[in-house]
Amino acid sequence: MKVGVIGLGDVAHKAYLPVLTAQPGVIPHLHTRSRATLDRAGDAYRVPGEHRHADLDALIAAGPDAAFVHAPSGVHAGIVTRLLTAGVPTYVDKPLAYSLGEARRVVELAETRGVSLAVGFNRRHAPAYVHLLEHPRDLILMQKHRRGLPEDPRRMVFDDFVHVADTLRFLVPSHVDRISVRTRVRRGLLHHVVLEMSGDGFTAIGAMNRVSGSAEEIVEISGQDRKREVRNLAEIIDHKGQPSVRRRGDWVPVARQRGIEQAAVAFLDAVRAGRRLSAQDALRTHELCERIVLAALEEH
Repeated sequence: MKVGVIGLGDVAHKAYLPVLTAQPGVIPHLHTRSRATLDRAGDAYRVPGEHRHADLDALIAAGPDAAFVHAPSGVHAGIVTRLLTAGVPTYVDKPLAYSLGEARRVVELAETRGVSLAVGFNRRHAPAYVHLLEHPRDLILMQKHRRGLPEDPRRMVFDDFVHVADTLRFLVPSHVDRISVRTRVRRGLLHHVVLEMSGDGFTAIGAMNRVSGSAEEIVEISGQDRKREVRNLAEIIDHKGQPSVRRRGDWVPVARQRGIEQAAVAFLDAVRAGRRLSAQDALRTHELCERIVLAALEEH
């Protein structure tokens, strides 16, 4: 199975290349425009020279069975469009694009051509978050904070808060009837955002503060007089009387803890089985992010 890996930066090296190069039957084909970066990655993962491509057309000409796109967010739409046009099933890091219009065009292209398109919302596969689905979820609280990183609203929301928006959508127990957004923008930079979604019997609240003093991610769900908390995707705390704590095992790889390994393998399994994956649900998350960006811009 020939698998293209496009973009060889930190995300590819820390998360995806160790997973993909360990999969039986996967033959990686690497692409980046920098020959030095290409050769460093190729040497590190023992990828033969003929499977290293400094040109995207050359990688496509090699006939990949699937592709993973880890290039910068701003070029996702263009690269994915070329892959889908060539009929290559594609997995792309979030976001599909910084603009909702571009994201819609890419998803429509995949649907029209009948080609699989998956967006890397790895938290939907993270074991600690999957375990939350077995728990009552009357109230869902998610916080994902940063230190000293106020940013342009569109980039902040689509590059980072998108994880909060999508994880809440994943965890809500039924249809969302109401959505509200509150933001704080100063000198054109988004400092914090609070998203609230509610429906029949539940409320979900997501918050991000980019000047919080620490980097952390915390999810709490509660209902039926029980609460479950997940800290930094590694620690699960159940509250019913005395709290009980379960921590990630010392030998569990970070890619598995964060759901990246499971997301990548699920995509490859679907390609092998000939099952087409649709990005329509991922597009709903992009629509929600656009709504948040517009709220921030209105405040500014």
